[in-house]
Amino acid sequence: MGDLVAVEIDGAMATIRLDRPPMNALSAAVQDELGAAARQVSRDPAVRAVVLYGGPRVFAAGADVKEMAGLGYAQMAATGSRRLQDTFSAVARIGKPVIAAITGYALGGGLELALCADFRVIGQAAKLGQPEILLGIIPGAGGTQRLPRLIGPARAKDLIYSGRFVDSAEALAIGLADRVVADAEVYRTACEMAASYSGGPAIALRAAKEAIDRGIEADLDTGLEIERLNFAGLFATDDARAGLNSFLENGPGKATFSGT
Repeated sequence: MGDLVAVEIDGAMATIRLDRPPMNALSAAVQDELGAAARQVSRDPAVRAVVLYGGPRVFAAGADVKEMAGLGYAQMAATGSRRLQDTFSAVARIGKPVIAAITGYALGGGLELALCADFRVIGQAAKLGQPEILLGIIPGAGGTQRLPRLIGPARAKDLIYSGRFVDSAEALAIGLADRVVADAEVYRTACEMAASYSGGPAIALRAAKEAIDRGIEADLDTGLEIERLNFAGLFATDDARAGLNSFLENGPGKATFSGT
């Protein structure tokens, strides 16, 4: 994909891998490549599930502070903050199951990137946090919005107000992590999770993700309408026909889906 973000495709699974040692700081260049990678895997019909990975030592330790310190209000308001949010929104809108595989640090923008995934698998030694307040700023890539929606407003405020780090045990307890495994098993476990979804009906998975993600932002009646429209639309797909007929002929769980 680029020098700083790689897209590795293995069958129906794609890995978006950050590759800016030593800490995968999310510079403007990394953001541009990350957004392009997200759009690539989202468009590719052969890709059915995605893993976000920073490598065996660190996921991402946040923004490039040296680069950010050189920006004033006018630059940040005009381009910097927009690029940041557009990049992360592109990841969040990947219409396929996305698993973040987190080793080492996922701090600031690194945690915000992980929040864009559907699931987070973290290593036992991982440290997660939103330490922006210690720099005199606040999260700017979705932390004040995605984090409270995931773990609740009070817990999110505690992490954002204090800037403290969360270990793997606390992350699991508060719902910030979905699975905690040995550090050496993080990527393999995330890939296994991705593989468990990659054989499913791609259009229905995209519809389910859209219904959940858009519906949770709306009132119940609006959410139900989003669900109804997605549900009805799936009856125009070959996958729905294959799944329904397979159930009638062979019982549940035996359908083969084409993604159409």
